[in-house]
Amino acid sequence: MNFSRRETLALGLGAAAMGFMPFRVNAAVDDAVAAFTGGSDMADAGIDLTAPEIAENGNTVPISVDAPGATSIIVLAAGNPTPGVATFNFGELAGSQMASTRIRLAGTQDVVAIAKMADGSFAKASSTVKVTIGGCGG
Repeated sequence: MNFSRRETLALGLGAAAMGFMPFRVNAAVDDAVAAFTGGSDMADAGIDLTAPEIAENGNTVPISVDAPGATSIIVLAAGNPTPGVATFNFGELAGSQMASTRIRLAGTQDVVAIAKMADGSFAKASSTVKVTIGGCGG
């Protein structure tokens, strides 16, 4: 195959742009975590995230989060075009600090849940979900 200068330049620029895409997505997740936690440290205990190991269809992936004593829980999907999936807020009269929903995942990726506890501390849990059919047009 013979490529012209323009085609070679276009392919090179496209490859360079694709190389920077994961950094932008990870930066969006890091920004969302920093906005939620204010840069505080997170414990690895205190929150349970339940997600399937393998999801046949990324359009409806069931998840549940449980964090006794939490005032707020945020769920992020690191590989989605928009990583913020859900935020659950619990009042003083909440019977339990648990929520479940179905989320959309673009492909195989990590699902992260971060809980803000009543004492101001934070807890984090993550789970890798393998998606066979992507839900965000993938």
